[in-house]
Amino acid sequence: MGDLSQLLASLPEEERFILTMHYIRSMDIKDIADALGVPERAVQSVITSGKSRLLSALNQGK
Repeated sequence: MGDLSQLLASLPEEERFILTMHYIRSMDIKDIADALGVPERAVQSVITSGKSRLLSALNQGK
């Protein structure tokens, strides 16, 4: 888990925050969007890009 924690810490704050809300706090996209006052598609976009960035970094570490 240390590697994942370091990777999360290296993400831009917005990505880290939204990914944490979605994957660790189990919030759905609508709830995150409502809490942040942004469109759902914006939250989905951040989740997609953040997840892609994390997966890429994990694959490079193999």
